[in-house]
Amino acid sequence: MTDPKGDRDARDAGTVTQDASHETQNELVRSDTTQLEVVEIREGAFGAHGTGDTSGFGGLTRPVVMPGASQPPYGGWFDEVAARLTAGPGLGDAVEKVIVDRGEITFHIRRAQLLEVVTHLRNDPVLRFEFCSSVSGVHFPHETGRELHVVHHLLSMTHNRRIRLEVTAPEEDPHVPSVVPIYPTADWQERETWDMFGIVFDGHPALTRILMPDDWPGHPQRKDYPLGGIPVEYKGGTVPPPDQRRSYS
Repeated sequence: MTDPKGDRDARDAGTVTQDASHETQNELVRSDTTQLEVVEIREGAFGAHGTGDTSGFGGLTRPVVMPGASQPPYGGWFDEVAARLTAGPGLGDAVEKVIVDRGEITFHIRRAQLLEVVTHLRNDPVLRFEFCSSVSGVHFPHETGRELHVVHHLLSMTHNRRIRLEVTAPEEDPHVPSVVPIYPTADWQERETWDMFGIVFDGHPALTRILMPDDWPGHPQRKDYPLGGIPVEYKGGTVPPPDQRRSYS
């Protein structure tokens, strides 16, 4: 006969699970605790204010958190890449912070040194990140002085490794060096990021819009861009454009 009190004590101590296939938590690999960074506080179910929220959940308050900076050792080949990156010529202070989360590593790079960093990542025989698979933008209006983010995904086909680089710029000075001279595949991706977010890639061979007309005002994927739109008629009924509906953002 089992001891209910003993089982309860063991459960409180974290040594058992509800999964019958695992007798103890010690069989599982525990992950290190990562400090989280609160980047925004959202109110209501849909971020609406005033009478726009009819869900009944207008009193909810939810923090938006991102993983904070990680401390070495990062584990596995992450440490080799981090050490080799900062050992590059003039790159000792190029990395602002490193984040390891969900088995992926992100290097936050100072934008003035981005071109030197990607050149070193491509050419160093130990690193050999030969391919830039993606360039994208993010807009965080609440991050004063660093509202615009550019994210680069790099792949080493030689070593089968993937890393992420992130660079920030203020809205008043939305300039980031173009990586097209190092990674030609970034050509259209930087054009799309300029089109949608208004980030100017210095040194790009032909930085023009790729999705919107040349005379289109503004950059549609910025968080402060008005929704706008046109009325839509469906079976005799008319749906107003988004900027004339209730606000849920």
